[in-house]
Amino acid sequence: MGNILTWIDHHQQMIYIVVLMVFLGIEVIGRVPSVLHTPLMSGANAIHGVVIIGAIIVMGRANQDNYIALTLGFLAVLLGTLNVVGGFVVTDRMLEMFRKRK
Repeated sequence: MGNILTWIDHHQQMIYIVVLMVFLGIEVIGRVPSVLHTPLMSGANAIHGVVIIGAIIVMGRANQDNYIALTLGFLAVLLGTLNVVGGFVVTDRMLEMFRKRK
């Protein structure tokens, strides 16, 4: 328990920045009109593609006995892939609404 408190005390500024980024992201995304949803989803897909590549690099450079890095890298690849695929599905469905029917 003491190690965790020491780590939190040492990284307190970074924790504040992350918490503020979460609140700012929620405020910004919550106020986006539905017309801009598709461009934002495309941007999010590109960002998650970078996350997937970064996670693969982390997993490749991690030691074989570093189970935490391997597990977090695997989860990042899995969740990033799910988010990219889901984003493309949602974007396709949104664009389908604007296509003219014959």
